Amino acid sequence: MPQPEEPHMPVNGDHVRQAVACCVHVLEGVPTAQWHAQAGGLEWTCWETLEHLADDLLTYALRFGLAQPIAAPRVPLRISSDRPDGPANVIFGDHEAGPGGLLTVVEACGGLLATVVDTTDAATLAPHVFGASDPEGFAAMGVVETLVHTHDIAQGLNRVWEPPQDLSERVLARLFPDVTVIDTPWSTLLWATGRIETPDRPRRTNWRWHGAPLGRS
Repeated sequence: MPQPEEPHMPVNGDHVRQAVACCVHVLEGVPTAQWHAQAGGLEWTCWETLEHLADDLLTYALRFGLAQPIAAPRVPLRISSDRPDGPANVIFGDHEAGPGGLLTVVEACGGLLATVVDTTDAATLAPHVFGASDPEGFAAMGVVETLVHTHDIAQGLNRVWEPPQDLSERVLARLFPDVTVIDTPWSTLLWATGRIETPDRPRRTNWRWHGAPLGRS
């Protein structure tokens, strides 16, 4: 007898906004000097990692501003980096505005992505290095980027942080459908994105998500 299908757990703009709000809440009020610390296991500083997050959210949103998103490999903005080993971005925070200013940039970029994915036809596809995806897929990507990079930054700033399990559960179902949840959805997402190892699963050194709309390879 065939097994019933798992109910679909949608990912939309509300979840992007929720993830970004969690990010802002845990990182606000950190003194400026601490933002020069390395972000978790990354080669970037906490400041650079937050800039990278803002860049991700913005560039995901820009893809759906085109009449035919799938026709353009990327929106051809100038990409640069503040130092040789820093992230290559199209936007950067104003250092004079401090960490609070950069968090405002992240909130604005996240809000833009949330609005775009909720107002774009659900069947629209846009390109991504891991394969073309739909608005729901890009919403899930935005949530993943926000959660894992907030984790990286929180580690660098010695802040204890854990997002709502529901967010991790939704993006695992959408972007990592072949990953079995062990322990909690959050710890599983950290494992799936190469952040941690577990007693049963070694740390992933090469990973990617499934961006294609569910039901399509």
